[in-house]
Amino acid sequence: MKIIVFGATGNTGRRVLAQGVKMGHEMTAFVRSPEKLYEQQGEHTMRQVKVIVRDILDPASVCEALSNQDAAVIAAGNAGQGEEFVRIVDNIVSQCENQPSFAGRVWLMGGAGLLDIPYTDLIGNHLPGFPPMYKTHNKNFERLQRTRLDWSVMCPGTMLDSIGQSAPVRLHVTTEILPVPIPETIREFSEAEIAGHLFSRFQELDVTYDDVANWMLNHIETGGPFKGKRVGLAYRSELPLR
Repeated sequence: MKIIVFGATGNTGRRVLAQGVKMGHEMTAFVRSPEKLYEQQGEHTMRQVKVIVRDILDPASVCEALSNQDAAVIAAGNAGQGEEFVRIVDNIVSQCENQPSFAGRVWLMGGAGLLDIPYTDLIGNHLPGFPPMYKTHNKNFERLQRTRLDWSVMCPGTMLDSIGQSAPVRLHVTTEILPVPIPETIREFSEAEIAGHLFSRFQELDVTYDDVANWMLNHIETGGPFKGKRVGLAYRSELPLR
């Protein structure tokens, strides 16, 4: 497939780019710093990548970059940028809609605070104590809900370079809800108590950048089971068979 990565020098984007090359996809990197990209990826990988150095907020540049692409991974920007992050995502999504030769498959990076909390009508980003800047993810999600594109939102917790595990683990995947067990009694909690409960369990949502990148690439085809879904990832420990 032909896949374009926006934000290809970021922690997630650079891993999507490298893994996509290894999987045999035709990868395009949309970046503002080609020097950083070459330093990260090395000569061997970069020989197989198309690089576009343009302004990510310029509609014409983004629209042109999406020409004949099968899928786009939006890993550009971050919640700390506030409304600029919202503008970045809105521009990319809008140009995905406007580019007639773009096939329509989009993965957007979100966060675990976008996922539903079981037994409640809440998401983490609406709870007291959650950093207000993460509400930019809410706006980006709402933008996707208004489009007819084949979209999915990746909603990991804290992403790390690696996770040391003393026992074998497997990746647990959910759609729409948090990927960790939640007690049914949580429906009796106040919003502040729910927030405290989730804060105490955030480490259960740690996941590596590589696993996040790999999951998106393994579900990059159009019309798959995660179309129009928020996706949560977490690790579950497994006892070895005896």
